[in-house]
Amino acid sequence: MKKTSLLFLCAFLLSACTMEQLFLLPVPMTTPVLTATNTYTPLPTATPVTPTLTFTPTPTLSGVKPPTSIPEDTATPERTVTPFSLITPAFTPFPTIQMEGFVSILASPDTFYKGTKCTPSSVRFTVQVTDPANIKYALLFARFKSLRAERASKWTSIPMQTVGAGTFIHDLSSEQMLEDAFFQSAWVEYQLVGTTQSGVEAGRTDIFKQKMTMLECVPTPTMTPATVKP
Repeated sequence: MKKTSLLFLCAFLLSACTMEQLFLLPVPMTTPVLTATNTYTPLPTATPVTPTLTFTPTPTLSGVKPPTSIPEDTATPERTVTPFSLITPAFTPFPTIQMEGFVSILASPDTFYKGTKCTPSSVRFTVQVTDPANIKYALLFARFKSLRAERASKWTSIPMQTVGAGTFIHDLSSEQMLEDAFFQSAWVEYQLVGTTQSGVEAGRTDIFKQKMTMLECVPTPTMTPATVKP
């Protein structure tokens, strides 16, 4: 029994020594292994960075003309004074009226009154043809034309009276013209036509416009002396 106890005691001591040695042995240090890590680096983009521009508004003066800068190297041209005698004024001639077959046309006066109560109430036309041997007749065409609108009357054809040597006359009044009742004041447009003995046209003028006026007749009342009774 003692031997057995002694053996257990020895075995216990040996195991205790072994455990002490295990706890006293240095523990080896583990060396960390470096692991390569991929870090994302952004790539540069192709879009440029535009700086922010700051503008300072310039006030604009209303009604003030900005000064015009003159380059220093530009020579100032000298003024050339033209003598007054060399200046030719611009002249616009009056349009030429076609008067084929006629030498002259005279209408007097150029203003007359409507009807017969105001004077002058007619216009004397005197015309001269270019070829009296060929042109035997002269016709006067006349019509009313509104002073403010495009309205016009029908043409009136009036034979003129010959006085010899290729001269023809006629006294025109408003009552001889067509549609006289529809116009109180108006232009009177006219045209002359010459014909041969057989009625063939041998001459024609242009239409004379805005050269003759018919005015409304407004008679002035006549003052009569009052009869005084005693």
